Amino acid sequence: MSSLAPKAAPARAASSSRLYATAWRWHFYTGLFVVPFLLVLAITGLVMVYYTGFQSRLGNLVYVQPQAATQAVTAQAKAVFAQFPDATLKEYIAPKSPDLAAWFIVARGDATEAVAVNPYTATVIQSTDKESTGFAWARKIHASLLLGDTGKRVMEVASGLGIVMIVTGLYLFWPRNGSGWAQALVPEWRATGRRWWKSLHTSMGFWISVVLFSFLMTGMSWTEVWGGKFVQPWGTFPAAKWDAVPTSDLTHASLNSAGIRDVPWGLEQTPLPQSGSDAGVVGVASGEPVNLDGVAALANRLGFAGQFHINVPQDEKGVYTVSADTMSGDLTNPFKDRTVHIDRYTGRVLADVAFADYSVVAKGMAIGIALHQGDVGLWSAWANILACLAIVLLCVSGVVMWWIRRPAGSGRLVAPSVPAQTPLWKGGALVMVLTGLAFPLAGGVMLAAIVLDYVLISRWPGLKAALS
Repeated sequence: MSSLAPKAAPARAASSSRLYATAWRWHFYTGLFVVPFLLVLAITGLVMVYYTGFQSRLGNLVYVQPQAATQAVTAQAKAVFAQFPDATLKEYIAPKSPDLAAWFIVARGDATEAVAVNPYTATVIQSTDKESTGFAWARKIHASLLLGDTGKRVMEVASGLGIVMIVTGLYLFWPRNGSGWAQALVPEWRATGRRWWKSLHTSMGFWISVVLFSFLMTGMSWTEVWGGKFVQPWGTFPAAKWDAVPTSDLTHASLNSAGIRDVPWGLEQTPLPQSGSDAGVVGVASGEPVNLDGVAALANRLGFAGQFHINVPQDEKGVYTVSADTMSGDLTNPFKDRTVHIDRYTGRVLADVAFADYSVVAKGMAIGIALHQGDVGLWSAWANILACLAIVLLCVSGVVMWWIRRPAGSGRLVAPSVPAQTPLWKGGALVMVLTGLAFPLAGGVMLAAIVLDYVLISRWPGLKAALS
């Protein structure tokens, strides 16, 4: 038996070397595809965090001089209609603090206008196209690259492949062959050239891998296929819990305006209640009008304070919806998310949904998305800024490593080659199969890449030379 030991060790080493080359090849190709999109996500994420963490989704904060009393909400709304007589009111947003303006969201033809009003004097301060704010533009690029459904699908593929990139990267740079964790977690500051960039890329990748994975997963909860067709329906709040409350054909997603998603993830696909029945419990007090004033007074009695939203009915069956959640930037604590629906005729509360009523998946997403957006206080906004900058540095260091590795003047891609008779990388195969099943679009791309690599490229010497 001892005579076989010297032969077994080199065999294991050779097998490990081949697996390393396989992981490197997948890391290279997924990175080649993912890096441009990661850069876009990180840069637009920085812009979005600036607004969500330090300003507002509607632009820079609009300050007012606090006074002894505020005007009625309906009086503030009349000031909006005096300036925009052709507008249709969609939503009222209460000020987050006494020195900030209130906002009214109105529809004007095909545009959605956000109007800032001084709540103490009921005068219009400014207005802006909700679709043209810095946050709105950054979000459109972040979600779809301004390419509509095609862009959304491309971003979904990039996110799925990003998970493969993370797993293969961790495998490549995991301490082995006598190297310690210090080499993986701390850059070699005294190194030079490609070695320094590799050391920086390795340590940055280790530190940011969990955060990047969580960013990709929570971001994909809104994707068209994986999010919209699989996960979100599974985690959606069931309207059947509202006993004897008639429901609409419209869902909570209809409350979103100008492409900005304000409604909690776990409610978007839940049908809205309808007005016009005897359902519900006592809400607006007897003698109070069932309008913005009465609903705002009810919201205060129910515990809504600071910034909260009131969506107004848009048709004869519509309801008033009072909400405060981290998705809209109202709160910094997702555990206090709350949405209340009120009959437009009777003022009765038809439904009251809080964080405790969400499914396990919806609770996880409420927390994860709040962290993703930097909505959990100022500390999370700064943490997101650091994470976005780290992702940019991770992408740049990877590109620089590749550029230095390329032969001077070469037009080749210089992809890592895979030795012949490579054994099956069971762990990597399992990750790819699970990723492909969980994220069908990314799975289809991976399958196409395997077919291209092993069927076409391996049999075409010229193409193989260009890509190696």
